[in-house]
Amino acid sequence: MAVLSSVSSLLPFSCVSDGAKRLTSKASLSSRTSGFNLSSRWHSTRNAPRLYLSRAVTNYSGTTEISENETAPRTYTWPDNKRPRVCILGGGFGGLYTALRLESLVWPDDKKPQVVLVDQSERFVFKPMLYELLSGEVDVWEIAPRFSDLLTNTGIQFLRDRVKTLLPCDNLGVNGSESSVTGGTVLLESGFKIEYDWLVLALGAESKLDVVPGAMELAFPFYTLEDAIRVNEKLSKLERKNFKDGSAIKVAVVGCGYAGVELAATISERLQDRGIVQSINVSKDILTSAPNGNREAAMKVLTSRKVQLLLGYLVQSIKRASDSEEDEGYLLELQPAERGLESQIIEADIVLWTVGAKPLLTKLEPSGSNVLPLNARGQAETDETLRVKGHPRIFALGDSSSLRDPNGKLLPTTAQVAFQEADFTGWNIWAAINNRPLLPFRFQNLGEMMTLGRYDAAISPSFIEGLTLEGPIGHAARKLAYLIRLPTDEHRFKVGISWFAKSAVDSIALLQSNLTKVLSGS
Repeated sequence: MAVLSSVSSLLPFSCVSDGAKRLTSKASLSSRTSGFNLSSRWHSTRNAPRLYLSRAVTNYSGTTEISENETAPRTYTWPDNKRPRVCILGGGFGGLYTALRLESLVWPDDKKPQVVLVDQSERFVFKPMLYELLSGEVDVWEIAPRFSDLLTNTGIQFLRDRVKTLLPCDNLGVNGSESSVTGGTVLLESGFKIEYDWLVLALGAESKLDVVPGAMELAFPFYTLEDAIRVNEKLSKLERKNFKDGSAIKVAVVGCGYAGVELAATISERLQDRGIVQSINVSKDILTSAPNGNREAAMKVLTSRKVQLLLGYLVQSIKRASDSEEDEGYLLELQPAERGLESQIIEADIVLWTVGAKPLLTKLEPSGSNVLPLNARGQAETDETLRVKGHPRIFALGDSSSLRDPNGKLLPTTAQVAFQEADFTGWNIWAAINNRPLLPFRFQNLGEMMTLGRYDAAISPSFIEGLTLEGPIGHAARKLAYLIRLPTDEHRFKVGISWFAKSAVDSIALLQSNLTKVLSGS
């Protein structure tokens, strides 16, 4: 899901239409929004805060940008004062697909909601295919299109900014009481504020690196588009060094869940004999929660590519190999998590971290009586309709939601879950606005997919027990499934044409290579 950072506090709000009268924060903050450096300052005059911020301007493409050199406080102006106002925070699978679902539903003319989508990035990121950026199989625009392009032919407004404060007031009465003029207000880091009737929390999560000394400073997370680009640049730098001196590139991958295994398989294929890939996992097995077919396919690929599996180990610390900043080598201290193993230290040129993620709702600082109920992981407690408990006008999904299945187990924070939750969230907002019953969310597990290289993948569909598609067939099926899941028809068409052209070129190149081998052998 896309990440919105700098979500820093949740404060009580006196629910009146002119916005925040009880902002109790005091701070100096600066942010970069839409390419400009902005600053907001609080001054106290009779305990009334004054906020200096920039004005927002909506351009022809439906993208709202922040302009500089503007000192007057500014509230987002909704086009229609009568129609419902829906604010969606986060442009990942949960947020973007909820917005598109609302756009696709049939509405009475006076009840079709106005929708504004807020995200800190200019691009939606199809995260399950970030690995293909490392293999060169896809281009950035294919899996990370700009919101302005995706939303051009819709009524959805996009605002590039970061969430600062949530000011809900819907807990004053069920579905909003008469004393509540608005469902609440969102204050963005630029100082821009949005009053809403309905709020969708799809803020996403970020990598959890603060659990091991040295990981925050030295390890490379693989969670966002920026992470993937940084890893690719680092690998390219190491490859150039390898070309000059012939030294093997040592890669350490921490974690053997789906992300860790897909990374290890992709990088080992890319480096081939020029690299040594070591995968570290606390368990004695890989992909502990995956179907057996996926696990066996992954083990087969990792073994064939000589990936070294260090299973049953905990990473105790990560340090530089020397005191010199120019020496880019690292040392990982491993402690056994299972009996019969001994501590060891391994060397690496790059450390890739795939263990753990923390929801960005954890950055909220509760204050007052209107705080959102969060679980121990920092996810909002929701009922089965995806509404936040005690806040009937706020929905939460994806990494921001702590929804449980009928057995009481927390649903995984995967793209598949968020995609299905978005469909229900859009429908339930429609139902709430039209005074219809809300539907309880029921997750339907369609199966699990993973990439294992440029022409390799594994798919275990849930509707055919024991079936696993591997190799080129699995790879083609996975790409087709993800092509169908891309956000809009126009983008799907463009990407489909691009992938078809690439496949045709690759097929011709492969045919020529095979013919050359046959002719040279004869």
